[in-house]
Amino acid sequence: MAAGPLLIGCAAGFSGDRTDVAEPVVRTLIERGGPAFLVFETLAERTLALAQLARRANPQGGYEPRLDALLRPVLASCLRHGIRIVGNFGAANPDGAAARIAALARELGLPVPRIAVIHGDDLSAPAYRPLLRSRIGLAFDNLDVLCANAYIGADSLVDALDAGAQIVVAGRIADPTLAVAPARAHFGWAADDWDRIARATMAGHLLECGAQVTGGYFADPGFKDVPGLASLGFPIARLDEDGDCVIGKASRSGGVVNLQTVKEQLLYEVHDPSGYLTPDVVADLSAAELHQVAPDEVALRGVRGHPRPEGLKVNVFHEGGWLAEGEISYAGHGAERRARLAADVLRQRLAGLRLRIDLIGVVSILGDDDGGLLRATTATGARDVRLRVAAAHEDRDAAEQLVHEVGALYTCGPAGGGGVRTAMRPRLNTLSCIVPREQVQTTYRMID
Repeated sequence: MAAGPLLIGCAAGFSGDRTDVAEPVVRTLIERGGPAFLVFETLAERTLALAQLARRANPQGGYEPRLDALLRPVLASCLRHGIRIVGNFGAANPDGAAARIAALARELGLPVPRIAVIHGDDLSAPAYRPLLRSRIGLAFDNLDVLCANAYIGADSLVDALDAGAQIVVAGRIADPTLAVAPARAHFGWAADDWDRIARATMAGHLLECGAQVTGGYFADPGFKDVPGLASLGFPIARLDEDGDCVIGKASRSGGVVNLQTVKEQLLYEVHDPSGYLTPDVVADLSAAELHQVAPDEVALRGVRGHPRPEGLKVNVFHEGGWLAEGEISYAGHGAERRARLAADVLRQRLAGLRLRIDLIGVVSILGDDDGGLLRATTATGARDVRLRVAAAHEDRDAAEQLVHEVGALYTCGPAGGGGVRTAMRPRLNTLSCIVPREQVQTTYRMID
């Protein structure tokens, strides 16, 4: 007997996303009825690096810091209505996240759900060092490696869902896998049903950035207008047994889902539309078609799939020294000239550091680390300028010189500087490589 359609709602597109958006999504899933999943996408390369730093400071931490705020409003409704939850909010500590979810359920007076924890993406153990060295080269010997994480696919998540998991907690799974795993488990697809898995992958790709597909990142007043931007509805995909999907959004919410918003997200971060590589499949959307089938509903058809890659991407995070930053504002007549003079003073005083200098309000977003664009930009006469200076260095004391020198601009001039803010933080650098798939073994552990 063929399985009915599957609804997958997205309640987060990155770490730090809004926490009041899950309730409308869950309400809509309940109203529409039928099998449904709620997914949380909270990881990026930078996010996982920050999570590793957090776990180093607190071994009990390292998972999504706003996990409680994300789940507390909807956990009871999801469990009551059989809406299963899949998230990569485990980050650097999936076991810690699972323990926190169990504790949250008890605090809410709920039965502790069946929680599955996915393991295998973390390649930080010493046993993996020869493998990583073989892929990165001799430079690996000079790295102070904090961790290494592989982008893993859906296999272990499907096993966990088939075993009855109500919540699946993962770390570095690929973003579209958040939709692939529920679809495979629900429809019973084989792991090599490439066309169907590719279609679910692109559904996951449309969902993974949350409100980007419902008009958020799309909005450009007067050119691409979006209604109700302050109350954006997050996306919901309806998948059929062939993997084709219709993308919509939470009911009675702001935002828009149309051909333009979906086209932008469909091509987002896709370098080759005929070969979008993920751990689950190589998706081919070169012949994809989009159709507006109803207000705020767009159907995606025509995606094909090819066998998944032989290797998996791995990000290796290693110690990168220290980053020092400082800012100071100048306003009124001659503000830009004074800001440029302050930058010159810092260049001379910090001659031993390689500085990144921005004039916020004049040249910053389009600036460059070498400062060539700033030097080539003629003074605009801006009367409201904030000078930002940053430097990275292996030695903390060397980097900290910048903090002191920016503060000294208060009285050492030029005139009228104010609003100084400075910061120091450790850095993690990233190297990426490809490792053979068979070298990465994934599993799940069920917590009752």
